[in-house]
Amino acid sequence: MTSKIYLVEGMTCNHCKARVEKSIQTIAGVENVTADPASGQVKVSGDEIDQKRVKEMVEEAGYFFKGEV
Repeated sequence: MTSKIYLVEGMTCNHCKARVEKSIQTIAGVENVTADPASGQVKVSGDEIDQKRVKEMVEEAGYFFKGEV
């Protein structure tokens, strides 16, 4: 299992955290997602993490994907 950390802008509260986590969790191969609104970091763990899909789901949820840390 691999882990990657992405920077996401626009998360300001626990509702934002939950929305980002739920969106990314739907991606095939993703096992765990932990978002931190304070730092803007989102840790994604899984067998195969498709960065393009992570970006799509973050933006679909209404936030700004800034790439891998």
